[in-house]
Amino acid sequence: MPNSRDHIWAWDFMFNKTSGGSQLKWLSIVDEYSRECLALKCGRSITSEDVIDTLAELFAMRGVPQHIPSDNGPEFTAQAIQRWLKQLEIEALYIEQGSPWENGYAESFHSRLRDEFLALEEFESLAAARQLTTAWKDDYNHHRPHGSLGYVAPAEYAARLAASVRTSATPQSSIQLARVK
Repeated sequence: MPNSRDHIWAWDFMFNKTSGGSQLKWLSIVDEYSRECLALKCGRSITSEDVIDTLAELFAMRGVPQHIPSDNGPEFTAQAIQRWLKQLEIEALYIEQGSPWENGYAESFHSRLRDEFLALEEFESLAAARQLTTAWKDDYNHHRPHGSLGYVAPAEYAARLAASVRTSATPQSSIQLARVK
């Protein structure tokens, strides 16, 4: 269970298609405590290098979480990611195969993503999907109330936390966030 902002981040992938039938893939990273969507990256494909780059940007801005639970997808179990996370002393937790409830925060977020965004939009192109994704992420973080947060949006909840409680993670300017080769 998360005990503070940036303690545990959940990550996972979702898939959809453009109106022309081309595959689209979304990487989501969610703070389990504040429910903030930290990253929602859309691409035709997302490699382990893309995942590392996205995490490195987040670590530079927010600090390093203690744990990152995920399923056993190839992007998460790739050796490059494993080495990089180990170097940063981040524990990658893997759920049992066929047990999505073990990654409940990511699954709950993806339920919202699917029902409130992917099922309602028709994506003409990758560029259009990225633009709509950015707008949806902003709306989710700043305007969508969450019952588990006292019916405030994640950004407001996070701002309240920042004002009242010091977070366990701090920006890590001194650690090496470069990709492990």
